[in-house]
Amino acid sequence: MRARAREHRARGKNIRSVARALSLPYTTVWHWCVDRPQPIKVGSVLRCFRCAPDVANPTDPAAYSYLLGLYLGDGHLAVSPRVPVLRVACTDTYPGLIDACADAMLAVLAAKVQRIPKRGCVSVESSGMHWPCLLPQHGPGKKHERRIVLTDWQREIVERHPGDFLRGLFHSDGCRVSNRVTTRGKEYVYPRYMFTNESTDIMGLCQWALDQLGIAWKMNRRNSLSVARRDAVAALDFHVGPKS
Repeated sequence: MRARAREHRARGKNIRSVARALSLPYTTVWHWCVDRPQPIKVGSVLRCFRCAPDVANPTDPAAYSYLLGLYLGDGHLAVSPRVPVLRVACTDTYPGLIDACADAMLAVLAAKVQRIPKRGCVSVESSGMHWPCLLPQHGPGKKHERRIVLTDWQREIVERHPGDFLRGLFHSDGCRVSNRVTTRGKEYVYPRYMFTNESTDIMGLCQWALDQLGIAWKMNRRNSLSVARRDAVAALDFHVGPKS
């Protein structure tokens, strides 16, 4: 109730209207919001559509779909007694990918984003109380050692934006390569997309999103998916494109 009162206050309502809306004494609300106010992360609380019913579902569904793909690939959500931290490891050779990841976090929930250089990568990080609300797949242990299942509301978002979801998956655990084959002494070079992930659940989500767009795919190994047909590669070029 205290948090709800502070949320109403953060939206610009006066103490009396907040007290009336929550059926609380004026002095109680004044004490919570004025006498001992708690710093309110407006960018985090008010933009979490899972907690605030008046917020769009979500504020930027395409950015959310992309960020979800990045998270399932190279992301990690550290949930602590203090403030949860979302981290996505981006290869430092692709500054465009780092920018796209940071932009997606800002569009979905984050008030600010940090870029922390690591060995061979940059960790794009954002702290926020409501990241667990938006990424319920978090949990202890490695992703491929536990079930990864989208909620109904997540599936609805991805169904509307499968291309953005695939872009996140391929930008994290995928790549666009030039495949070379030799036939009758002549070498041919053609592009193809590869996606590799140890989680059968995440691999299944990638296959499902590709099916949503009618893009042909094939499993070339137990943990590796290939998109090689010319029309299929052209479709992924439109939705994903090479990392930059």
